Amino acid sequence: MNNADHGSQTEMLFEPIIDGILTNGYGMTDNFLAPGDVTALAGRLRERRAAGQFRAAGIGNQQVTVENTIRGDEILWLEEATATPEETAFLLRIGEFVQYVNRTCYLGLRDYEFHYALYPPGTFYKRHLDQFRSDSRRKLSVICYLNTDWQESDGGQLAIYLPDSDETSEQQITVSPVGGRLVCFESGRLEHEVLPATRERLSVTGWLKTG
Repeated sequence: MNNADHGSQTEMLFEPIIDGILTNGYGMTDNFLAPGDVTALAGRLRERRAAGQFRAAGIGNQQVTVENTIRGDEILWLEEATATPEETAFLLRIGEFVQYVNRTCYLGLRDYEFHYALYPPGTFYKRHLDQFRSDSRRKLSVICYLNTDWQESDGGQLAIYLPDSDETSEQQITVSPVGGRLVCFESGRLEHEVLPATRERLSVTGWLKTG
């Protein structure tokens, strides 16, 4: 594939996400990762967890660990210096997405941070906002799911709360964590929560930042 063909394909992949964000505050695509990439990243996630590299997630910009009455996921931050080939390929695609967002939306994104997230069966993350009160650098939240053969009955949906135009009421939309699907939304505007699932729920989750 030449560079022109690659650029055209990535634009087709990214365009629905941007259109959704500009129209509704959130966007998504079902083919951000191919099935083989989903399987490879899910395998790396499980290998790293089996090696004891995961820890209980925290809240706030100090990442204070809490009891699972608020959130119950386990996470591992991805570092470029120690990334496997599969993880590097994912981060390179995210880098392309950042460049595309900057060209089309002029957000001035300069950085990103991502981690693996594993929700054991029955765990959740209560309604929250991703942008910290003392730190507004997080502009877009990004979730890419690594689950195979996910069914609606498995649960684990992402619930996003969309304020109506007059800000006096809201609409809830839910997104199933289907493998390869990427969801992106405004970190400082849209509250959201992770609903409980009946099986392990895997993702790579992160933020596109201005600094």
